[in-house]
Amino acid sequence: MTRIFILALAAATAGTAHAQDLTAVTFGTNWLPQAEHGGYYQSVADGTYAACGLDVTIAPGGPQVNNRALLLAGRIQFHMGGNLLQAFNAAEQGIPLKVVAAHFQKEPQVLMTHPDQGLDTWDSLKTIDLLIGENGFQSYYQWMISEYGFSADQRKPYTFNPAPFLANPRSGQQGYVTSEPYAIETQGGFKPVIFLLADYGFDTYATTVEVMAKTAEESPEMVQCFVDGSAIGWYNYLYGDRSAADALILEANPEMTQAQLDYSVDKMKEYGIVDSGDALELGIGAMTDERFASFYDKMVAAGVAPKGIDVKSIYTLEFVDKGVGLDVKKALTGE
Repeated sequence: MTRIFILALAAATAGTAHAQDLTAVTFGTNWLPQAEHGGYYQSVADGTYAACGLDVTIAPGGPQVNNRALLLAGRIQFHMGGNLLQAFNAAEQGIPLKVVAAHFQKEPQVLMTHPDQGLDTWDSLKTIDLLIGENGFQSYYQWMISEYGFSADQRKPYTFNPAPFLANPRSGQQGYVTSEPYAIETQGGFKPVIFLLADYGFDTYATTVEVMAKTAEESPEMVQCFVDGSAIGWYNYLYGDRSAADALILEANPEMTQAQLDYSVDKMKEYGIVDSGDALELGIGAMTDERFASFYDKMVAAGVAPKGIDVKSIYTLEFVDKGVGLDVKKALTGE
């Protein structure tokens, strides 16, 4: 796969640094450009990063790209983490990595069922086969077994093909609330029943920003600019004019469509993926000691994470929880 780079706009608002004075940094995402990355593209498109001194390049991830390895090698400065399990793994291996922001208060992971089948309660999922991929089986499904008594025998391999789910109305399938339900609606002609795992206690943060500990210690202004700029970008993307950001995403990912972007944004807002919980008062990107401890304890109980990790070593609250961007939201929404 050809690696795509989206360059930040050099022009910034009046009174900001000239392009030659900007610090060039790279943010590696964990998948192809999509609405779930919209806040970052927004801050590239409207000059928010440039306004505080950064020339940000977004380096998309994908099936043949390992941006996390580039972070560890010092070739990029910022990386998009999936959820906290990766950070736990880094701590276990002694990798000096820091989570500096969490732009998804809820991981978008869902299970879906067919409507009109009596499969509209969490407990009803225990009566059917569930199509779940290997990563899901080794992570959140182990928590479902530990926390709720689901059975390993229920799980059937998911190959990222919706055909088996569409063909069997008495089955369930994994997905992201921003993506797979849209595919089911367009291909199957019906709206699936959606169970967002975060709403049942799978309380990991997602779409985190990771840096090496050395970066956070030696370049705190750079990290703060990226964290603040990203928060403002997410408010503008969710509640303002996101057309320029969408244009960048569509240019970088020709397989993406505007209809999919619109659907994903609607679902992020409907389910509070980005702006909910602590973010409502502390600002987008918010993190707390309590959430890290809660999720870690659940993963230890489920046998997914090892005991004995110093959880506080994998993150810092230095750059978040300052209410950055709340004024932007108020101006855009009146709330």
